[in-house]
Amino acid sequence: MNPENWHRQLVTGHWFSHLPDDFQRSLLAAARLRTLAAGQLLFKRGDPPCGLYAVLDGAVRISAVNAQGKEAVLSLVETPYWFGEICLFDGLPRTHDALAMGPCTLLQVPQAAMLALLERQPAYWREVALLMSHKLRLSLINIEQMSLMPASARLAHRLLMIAEGYGEIEQARRVLQLPQEDLAAMLGLSRQTINSLLKSLEQQGIIGLSYGAIEVLDLPGLRRAAGA
Repeated sequence: MNPENWHRQLVTGHWFSHLPDDFQRSLLAAARLRTLAAGQLLFKRGDPPCGLYAVLDGAVRISAVNAQGKEAVLSLVETPYWFGEICLFDGLPRTHDALAMGPCTLLQVPQAAMLALLERQPAYWREVALLMSHKLRLSLINIEQMSLMPASARLAHRLLMIAEGYGEIEQARRVLQLPQEDLAAMLGLSRQTINSLLKSLEQQGIIGLSYGAIEVLDLPGLRRAAGA
């Protein structure tokens, strides 16, 4: 895959498509291709900063595990999602694990190259800040939902977010390759509760369930269930 193909794929995403043309070209010129096998770590919590990433193919799970071995899954990201920008601002170690859910292809703009680019063009810091602020906004919404919304609405909202690529894509995905265990870890609910809530959505004709996947059959219905 060459930079022209990278550009065609990434420009389908909201953040990259709204960047100045010069910044788009500079990012791709500094980028290198990374491939991961299923279950391979891209980076783990505590690792030093390693730059900015974009998903070209496959999916990456962003998560954290506490000392007792309990895992919290923050998100499951697919093309054309960009991530890893926090360390550009503070230079501190990675806050979470990033794991390939299956065979995965990514672009990496290494930390040094990214900082050099931003040093040459300081105005582009604003574009990177917009990437981070969008994720902060989503995080605050999720915190609010944890306190105020019933589990059924939280589940529907999270499915909607994943289907819409966390606001990155115009056309929502119909099929989500998403194990129920990961959904449970995202929402802080038990696997049994998630299964029961998903079956309720299935009975309403909103989703279809198969092994390791969820098909969105009624997107407006999912929006209503999420209170969106």
